[in-house]
Amino acid sequence: MSAPMNALLDVRGLRVAFGGNAVVHGIDFSIHAGEKLALVGESGSGKTVSALSLLRLVHNAEVSGSAFLQGRDLLKMSEHQLRGVRGDEVAIIFQEPMTALNPLYTVGDQIGEVLQLKKGLSVAQARAATVELLASTGIPEPARRAGAFPHQLSGGQRQRAMIAMALASQPKLLLADEPTTALDVSLRGQILDLLSDLQRQHGMAVLLITHDLNLVRRFADRVAVMERGHLVEQGTVTDVFAEPAHAYTRKLLASKPDRQVVEVTDRTADAVPVLQARALRVSYPVPLPGLKGWFRKGEYVAVQGADMDLLPGQTLGVIGESGSGKSTLALAALGLLPHQGRLSVTGTDWRQAAQNGSARALRQRIQVVFQDPFSSLSPRMTVEQIVGEGLLVHEPSLNEAQRRERVVTALADVGLIQNPAQGGDWLQRYPHEFSGGQRQRLAIARALIVGPQVLVLDEPTSALDVTVQKQVLALLQRLQRERGLSYLLITHDVDVICAMAHTVLVMKDGLVLEHGTVDQVLQSPGHPYTRALVQAAA
Repeated sequence: MSAPMNALLDVRGLRVAFGGNAVVHGIDFSIHAGEKLALVGESGSGKTVSALSLLRLVHNAEVSGSAFLQGRDLLKMSEHQLRGVRGDEVAIIFQEPMTALNPLYTVGDQIGEVLQLKKGLSVAQARAATVELLASTGIPEPARRAGAFPHQLSGGQRQRAMIAMALASQPKLLLADEPTTALDVSLRGQILDLLSDLQRQHGMAVLLITHDLNLVRRFADRVAVMERGHLVEQGTVTDVFAEPAHAYTRKLLASKPDRQVVEVTDRTADAVPVLQARALRVSYPVPLPGLKGWFRKGEYVAVQGADMDLLPGQTLGVIGESGSGKSTLALAALGLLPHQGRLSVTGTDWRQAAQNGSARALRQRIQVVFQDPFSSLSPRMTVEQIVGEGLLVHEPSLNEAQRRERVVTALADVGLIQNPAQGGDWLQRYPHEFSGGQRQRLAIARALIVGPQVLVLDEPTSALDVTVQKQVLALLQRLQRERGLSYLLITHDVDVICAMAHTVLVMKDGLVLEHGTVDQVLQSPGHPYTRALVQAAA
């Protein structure tokens, strides 16, 4: 069996199994030179395993089938032969550059190592070529950035450094595994445009692995859709998006969140805010250089003079890039950061509550749901312990049976169990036994069980697949309608803002640049930064 003459990579009957259990079931696809193919699917669909198995980078995987790269079967190569292909003819950009880059070496040293190993350059030649590569990716001051360690770069700069490293050996094929998932919406657009420009300049093919359909529409020539290890549909992006043939593809394309919120009335517009800030300022101490740092600290102002009003039963969306101050605003609202100015929850100022000893009661009125449910839920605690923990603090008079009854009711409220009378089986499970969507429902149940009036939602769906994201947002909308909850929604996802928010704050560098109703801000943005965010999400 040989590959088609015009295919750079031709994969036939690719099967991947672990311990005899197949996770990829005999898929076929091909990529031509200079082409951009997107491999799309939710977590667990097999897309990343399929791509990495081509270079035998998946530990303990049983791989069969064929993968011809310009006539040579990658799956039949020896380990020594594959070393000549990896990072040379085929390069990879991973999802999270902070974990892919070695924290002990400078970015320049890591890129230079590729040039020395793959291209045989001297140390001086590799150093000069590294600066040129970084410059080609648009990193400012490339010579200085080459001497920086990964933690000293921003997220976008780290991803650009990863791209420079991948391009160092001028590969024929680039595997990009969720290259923009960890980035803000405007940075995603910049990285995609950069990849497109570099792809055209070098004439390389790109295999993009993603679950973001907006990315596919903007970047790829063709798309292949995977579901549970099966390749269910493939074709040009235009054809597949216009007339999807498979039900799963139609489900993915229909996963844009719906707006099902109670709209603002004259009565709610005149209500007393449940969360209010006036001239809110939050700063962090930072060391000063030189001798000055021995005697005093400088300060970094993360939020400067912010005003906000969150009304009962409404959602205030706060949108902005990383470093804009939106998460700091959320932590201050939760009473977790010292601040200046006025910040009150249900009419009670946080600083007054701390002084008169009522802060614990105030914390019961405002709870939080974090971005990543896997890291925010203790792996050592059972569901019963996790969800019921707040009751031990805020309602210590409850006995064990009463707490368990409340936990089961909370799990039913968030849709994890259908019948509260049969909830006992769930209570002794641990977080790792649940899917991402189920874990986020657990996090919501934990927040709701103490009966708060306000929920702070810090990127509550950014770690979830598009279909699961839609389900979680629908749950939050239902809970808001039924309970009259107010949400402070922190996100960089414009679609989530459109689906959930009544009013919007746009933040950049600690300042509120624009605020108003969701229609005013997103449909007729007045500030150039807001317009850039909206355009980047389109």
